[in-house]
Amino acid sequence: MFNRPTAGRITLDGTELTGLSPKQQRGMRGRVQMVYQNPYSSLDPKMRVGEIVAEPLRNLAGASKREALKRADEFLARVALDPAQFANRTPAQLSGGQRQRVAIARALIVEPELVVLDEAVSALDVTVQAQILELLEDLQRELGLTYVFISHDLAVVRQISDTVSVFSRGRQVEYGTTDEVFTHPRHDVTRELINAIPGTVFRARQLGEFVV
Repeated sequence: MFNRPTAGRITLDGTELTGLSPKQQRGMRGRVQMVYQNPYSSLDPKMRVGEIVAEPLRNLAGASKREALKRADEFLARVALDPAQFANRTPAQLSGGQRQRVAIARALIVEPELVVLDEAVSALDVTVQAQILELLEDLQRELGLTYVFISHDLAVVRQISDTVSVFSRGRQVEYGTTDEVFTHPRHDVTRELINAIPGTVFRARQLGEFVV
C-alpha cells in the first residue's frame, strides 16, 4: 500500500492486508495487480514491450529471463498483440490502445486473483475504449478474474460491471447490482452521474420517462 489507511480494514479472500509489513505486502503483490489510467506514462519508455510484460514475473515469481520472455509472448498473444511484431518495440512505437493492451498483459502475467483498473479506458478514444472493454470481458471469462473497475464514466461502468459502488467524498453512498443501481438509483450523486451519460435525456424522452 502506498499510504497507510487512517481507518477501516482491507481484506482479500479473508486475509487482512491493512497491517502487513513491507515484506508481507510484497508477497501479496502477485495476487493483486493494477492497470493505470494513462498508458503513455505507465510503461517504461526505455524498455522493450516483451521486457515490460516479463518484468513482474521476474520480480515477483523469480523466473529466469528466458522463461519470463517466453511467457510474455504468451500474454501478448492473449491481448491480441502478435509477439513477433510487438515484443521488440518500445512504447513510443505503439498507439494508445496498444500500450494499454501491454499494460493489461503486464498485470495478468503473474496470474493475479484481483485486477484493479483505475480509469483504464478514460485516456482512449471511444472506438478503442470499446475494444479494450471487450478484451477485458473476454479475459475475465477465460482466466476467472475479479476486477475492481474505477471510473467516473457510468456508461463504461454499466457495460463491464456486475455490481456497482458509488462513492462521494470518500464514502460509499450506494451499492447494488448494476441493473438495480441504474434502474432505481437511490442517491442524488448516482442520479447525477447517470444523467451525465451522453444521450440519457434523449433516450428517456424516447421512452416517455426520465431519470430523476
